[in-house]
Amino acid sequence: MTGVPASAAGGTSSANGAPASAGSGAASGGAPSGAMSGSASGGVPSGGVSAAGASGEVESGVPGGPKPARGAKVVAAAVNQASVWNIANFLTMLRLLLVPGFVALMLADGGYDPAMRSFAWAAFAIAMITDLFDGHLARTYDLVTDFGKIADPIADKAIMGAALICLSSLGDLPWWVTVVILGRELGITLLRFLVIRYGVIPASRGGKLKTLTQGVAVGMYVLALTGWLATLRFWVMAAAVILTVLTGLDYVRQAIVLRRQGIAERMAASEETEA
Repeated sequence: MTGVPASAAGGTSSANGAPASAGSGAASGGAPSGAMSGSASGGVPSGGVSAAGASGEVESGVPGGPKPARGAKVVAAAVNQASVWNIANFLTMLRLLLVPGFVALMLADGGYDPAMRSFAWAAFAIAMITDLFDGHLARTYDLVTDFGKIADPIADKAIMGAALICLSSLGDLPWWVTVVILGRELGITLLRFLVIRYGVIPASRGGKLKTLTQGVAVGMYVLALTGWLATLRFWVMAAAVILTVLTGLDYVRQAIVLRRQGIAERMAASEETEA
């Protein structure tokens, strides 16, 4: 233990059998200001406490102990930076890279080649599947990073937006559907940032169902379907649009409630401070 007198440690002695002595510096309240070198306290090996150079900085693994030396801070920063390269962020970057490939496949040969549309569907399906896994992996294995927080929603909106715009450009999907879905997604994202000072709006079950329904509906429109499958995809897209609007309104309600609660808590805290 650093900074604890030898008497408090039950008569701890140094490695050469001499009484443990405090390093240079004034003592306050009988506690040495320096660090004990080469001694053990309460059975703790002396390697757990070491002096860091001539500056007298102390490295300690004890919680609440002295701060690590400057070199340790640099190493810790390097480790945190390296953690950006993890499987969750890799899947997010893969989804971003799939966007231009998806667009090229969708618009190849005028956008009506069944084979190219099938390849485009495969790219879209991979993007949707990685969207399900990257967030789960990040939360489960503590791989959440600032990069992931920013890149993940961008990747989600990019692949869905690209698919909707391509479908509307080809005349397969009405533009108003694209405007409603993209307007809702961008609006809710902006709303989250506006109320983040009061708290975080959690993802609801309805929102997750909306995302799944949107993915299935858009995927069916990407494929060159005919007959009853073409009719089915119309109704799936209709359900996706309804869920998009309803969940969007619910998020707006949550944002209003969250903002009111945050303002009320701030006012109460301010009144307590003044009192």
